[in-house]
Amino acid sequence: MRSATNRNFAICFLVCVRFSSGLGFADKPNENSVERGSLPNIVILYADDLGYGDLGCMNPDSKIPAPSLDQLARDGIRFTDAHSSSGVCTPSRYALLTGRYHWRAFHDIVDSFGSERIKAEQLTLPEMLKGKGYRTACVGKWHLGWDWDAIKRPGAKPDPKNGYAPDDFDWNKPIPDGPLDHGFDYYFGDDVPNFPPYAWIENNRVVVAPTEPLTETPKTAEGNWEARPGPMVPDWKLDAVVPTITEKAIAWLENNAESAEPLFLYFPLTSPHAPIVPTDEYLGKSAAGGYGDFVVQTDAACGAVLDCIKRLGLEDNTLVIFSSDNGPEVYCYERLKKFGHRSMGPLRGIKRDVWEGGHRVPMIVKWPGTVPAGKTCERLVTQTDLFATIAEAIGSSLDDAQAEDSISQLPLLHDPDGNAIRKWTIHNTNKNRYALRDGDFLFLDGPDGDARKAPEWFANQEGWDKTEQPYALFNLADDLGQKKNLYAANQERAQEMQQRLSELLQRPGDVRQK
Repeated sequence: MRSATNRNFAICFLVCVRFSSGLGFADKPNENSVERGSLPNIVILYADDLGYGDLGCMNPDSKIPAPSLDQLARDGIRFTDAHSSSGVCTPSRYALLTGRYHWRAFHDIVDSFGSERIKAEQLTLPEMLKGKGYRTACVGKWHLGWDWDAIKRPGAKPDPKNGYAPDDFDWNKPIPDGPLDHGFDYYFGDDVPNFPPYAWIENNRVVVAPTEPLTETPKTAEGNWEARPGPMVPDWKLDAVVPTITEKAIAWLENNAESAEPLFLYFPLTSPHAPIVPTDEYLGKSAAGGYGDFVVQTDAACGAVLDCIKRLGLEDNTLVIFSSDNGPEVYCYERLKKFGHRSMGPLRGIKRDVWEGGHRVPMIVKWPGTVPAGKTCERLVTQTDLFATIAEAIGSSLDDAQAEDSISQLPLLHDPDGNAIRKWTIHNTNKNRYALRDGDFLFLDGPDGDARKAPEWFANQEGWDKTEQPYALFNLADDLGQKKNLYAANQERAQEMQQRLSELLQRPGDVRQK
């Protein structure tokens, strides 16, 4: 079995705060276990395309009010060096729920009517929690695929322009290989807000059959419509998605609040991802345009769930984790020019990039009585680490083949000023570019971290080093904005990291950090 980091400290810590100390996944509690009621409820709030600089608690110059998440930061720990696995959404969600780097399995997102990316044998976070007696729910954006072929009619093929027709599927059948087949007791959502089918899915069935093709292309508050063609429920409204999933998340908490079992709610929001469609109530609520207003609505949705937890008397025994799946979309450049708001904050790069702005994301953790309030942690952490951290917190052990890229950060939740537990990590979005973070140094196995070039006006404004080099090396302690490529002056260090990266990519897991 895998050894947890700082085990002696962690054991004492767990005893002090009355955690359970069970054995492994699906094991029965041992003789030292405490009552199930002492296991914490767990809520993960996961924003979509929210940048490092969008929240005031991460960026004092933000032009977007986010009172609920700013309060969450005051009540817990704000992590300033936290990373998603990828610069795009499906891989990051995979990594969060499995505790393993996405690039071990794939790089791209699940497209419209794409198949499931989590293999049946892969242990997931909700499966591990169910083994400890948790009730589990996912409400919101799944975007990890389903077995759509199981309900597709024989011979059905998508039209190159209009996609699948509504009658290409038998909507009366259950859709296999979704959230319920990977550890969740309950699911509600529209899978992906700008992908078909434009319909609500509850558990593994559509609630109302999508009988019309998508034809509506309304004006958005910012950016493009971005909706892919395909089947739609009549009168489907994309601006109703965030309010509806928020209501459903609250309803699930209310319906299960009296349960003797601890609760796990995974609430992957569909916002502020494009199409940017804040409801009328939030228009004009920020000084950063329509996107800023959508972030205000995202904050309000998180606040409504947090208020529900408090109202139900669950707050004192609930671990809350907030983060985002990747950096901000390309619209952030024009937003900066027009409103002076930097969604990427001080970072270089945006969504899809291997630059820091593509994957360094907000992360806030609140746990009354366990996590100190109003603290900032500058240590390196990743979203893959949430799996092992939660496992140790509830007394569940993991084999080396389970969540193999997850390292328990439990000691840092107790002491955010403690020694760094994770020494290095690998950044990646597409198969052609990797980066190794080792301490303060970051090595890129190519000349840059671009997925697409930044506008020339922005590049000139930032003052990036334009010297052509085959690889890139940065000291993030001195150069968080990645402006000065140190490769030419530090080739020996770069070559060491290049060799290290090559070796690590061949390893089956990085849990030991050796």
